[in-house]
Amino acid sequence: MSRAGRLALGCAWALQAVLLPMAAAGGPPPSAGAEAAVAAPAARAPAPCWLRGWSQAARCGVLLRPLDPTRPQGVMIELHYAVLPALARHKADDAVFFFAGGPGQSAIDLAATLASRFNRLNQRRDLVFVDQRGTGRSAPLKCADDDERAVLQPLAERADQRQRLPRLRACRQALQALPHGDLRFYTTELAMADVDAVRQALGIARLNAIGASYGTRAVLSYQRQFPQAVRRAVLDGVAPPDMRLPETAGFDNQAALDALLQACAGEPACARRHPDLPAQLSALLASLPQDVALPHPVSGRIETVQLQRDTVLSLLRAPLYAPALAAALPAAIAEAAAGRWAPLAALASALGGSGAGLATGMHFSVVCAEDLGPKAPPLNSADAVAASSPGQTFGTSFAELYRQVCADWPRGAVSPAFYTLPAASAPTWLLSGGLDPVTPPRHGARVAQALGPLARHIVVPNAGHGVLSLGCLRDAAQRFITSDDDAGALATPADCAAALPRPTVFVPPGAAAPGAAK
Repeated sequence: MSRAGRLALGCAWALQAVLLPMAAAGGPPPSAGAEAAVAAPAARAPAPCWLRGWSQAARCGVLLRPLDPTRPQGVMIELHYAVLPALARHKADDAVFFFAGGPGQSAIDLAATLASRFNRLNQRRDLVFVDQRGTGRSAPLKCADDDERAVLQPLAERADQRQRLPRLRACRQALQALPHGDLRFYTTELAMADVDAVRQALGIARLNAIGASYGTRAVLSYQRQFPQAVRRAVLDGVAPPDMRLPETAGFDNQAALDALLQACAGEPACARRHPDLPAQLSALLASLPQDVALPHPVSGRIETVQLQRDTVLSLLRAPLYAPALAAALPAAIAEAAAGRWAPLAALASALGGSGAGLATGMHFSVVCAEDLGPKAPPLNSADAVAASSPGQTFGTSFAELYRQVCADWPRGAVSPAFYTLPAASAPTWLLSGGLDPVTPPRHGARVAQALGPLARHIVVPNAGHGVLSLGCLRDAAQRFITSDDDAGALATPADCAAALPRPTVFVPPGAAAPGAAK
């Protein structure tokens, strides 16, 4: 699991946007098809179980759900969920449900980390983790590089841009051969109906929802479909249902990079060390493709790999999600310009390895249907400006990848109501990081306005993607959920990180500016 995922419920599009260009997404892991072919779906009532990384017994269950809700007697899938029971003898009636990001992350895989970070909520409330259909253990749609073993692949294989689309097509074809492989039935709306079935099976009248990045889209869909079932909602890194990620990513990535370059120019030590960083970066990208030597992240052996422009853009994009990592980008760019690429590769890998834990098939099933589907509404005015100005560094390569993959990907039906934002029926917090390169504050501001008086938008100017990674905001969110009255919940103080400074741009200790006297 990635560092960003551990800190912020999963970085949602962070991981897929960063790692897809580095991955060669082939068919599912060797055993996946065989197991699906022989294992008949079976429901199981909650029973004691043990989750990786958690020292206390949980309770795990399985619901049977129709793959196609219009055919209740057709193909059934197993929907897996886990419950960490409240510690108090007299627990609250409302539980906390966590909605993972990606799209493609397993909520159950995040359970141990999230439970430790939201332990205050677990005192009196059950914590519930549902593997959304297509993820984790729930009819998974995984490609080969979603497996943990993919990190063992040679670097040249992982970075081969020529194989990217063919192997994604091969993965799609392999997934379609699975018993649950009709890729049209993995939309957010269907998945949220699954989640509500879990709520009802557990006898929970109302839930508190916490979602990050794509998980916020899931929560918004759940709120719209089941408003009476929501008590509180926390949306971290808001990704509204009408957001078309592939078309705006270039602009938002560029804005985050430009802010970093400006920060470097404004810091004397960084400006002396990197007097013309934008030109250095442009020259570096113009020098591609290059054959470079990099240490393998597992074996440590030096391997030769050809770096294409898209691969290097993914290396640049990754650290922008976390300002503390982005602070080291100027030094890493300068090292790469000098022929030393290992620091830039190491920065990118700090967000995660080869994509382990993500379900690439589910990711494209959601994005192709909802962001690029025939029923997707036109871009709003702010996003239209973003889509028309992707920036000179990142350009439109990210959007082109999705367009090419989605051209052949089966697209599920998405109702017009999915893209609407009715007034919130329960107090809702929306959290945004001012330096977020994928879900910037404009989305949270627009959604908060649509949700109305029960919504509050909180912006942390110098935070990145996922502000619940900040301890004081996480504590504030827990107070918001545990507050007994709606007015008190909305008024919970949440300005603790407003003055958080941007991390100082990293300059290696003792480093002299180029050309300086020694």
